[in-house]
Amino acid sequence: MSETLVYKPPMRPPEVFDKGVFSVFLAGSIEMGRARDWQTEVADFLTGSGHAERFVLFNPRRDDWDSSWEQKREHPAFYEQVTWEMDMLERSDAILFYFAPGTKSPISLLELGLHAASGKVIVCCPDGFWRKGNVDIVCERYKIPVTTDLEEALIGVLGVANGAPMEALFA
Repeated sequence: MSETLVYKPPMRPPEVFDKGVFSVFLAGSIEMGRARDWQTEVADFLTGSGHAERFVLFNPRRDDWDSSWEQKREHPAFYEQVTWEMDMLERSDAILFYFAPGTKSPISLLELGLHAASGKVIVCCPDGFWRKGNVDIVCERYKIPVTTDLEEALIGVLGVANGAPMEALFA
């Protein structure tokens, strides 16, 4: 069985993918030590779906992340991380947000705001996320499909990759 192709920073994907490849940016809770590694769960789910070769994932969970990096534009590794994320968010066919209970995820909230009107967002926001109400209202305003269950969100990703309209998800 083939595996889902995953790109993590600082790895840059090719400029063009084969026809039929669907790319998904995995936005959402990381907060090392607080959020489970849900990005690996997504890759495993898609690999197990029998359609792994159709998907490319952009996973911002950097393997060599160093929490001592100064979060300043002038810090080269930090700058590289942030620009990689912005580039892959823009490039992806879909953006899957997962807001884990018990996390704050301020950058993910910022990214949701930046991409809410893009028409390519799917959100999973379980009960227990500290700003669930805000997320739900943004999703309602921009007609973003939202669910509380990650597996349901992944079934939605499969549907969109197969041509289902976003507005039909979780209806």
